[in-house]
Amino acid sequence: MKTTTEKQFDAVKYMRQQREELSKKLSKMTKEEIIDYFNEKKMKAKIKPSA
Repeated sequence: MKTTTEKQFDAVKYMRQQREELSKKLSKMTKEEIIDYFNEKKMKAKIKPSA
């Protein structure tokens, strides 16, 4: 017997959308702007990695 459930959240679809949006942003930036973008984003991250 096979049961199917409807997905409430599609993680693969979400990640592909996020990657596409990021690629669009980065394609318009220079190398220095990309580095600054990620450094700024890293500083705003709420989750800190544990050592």
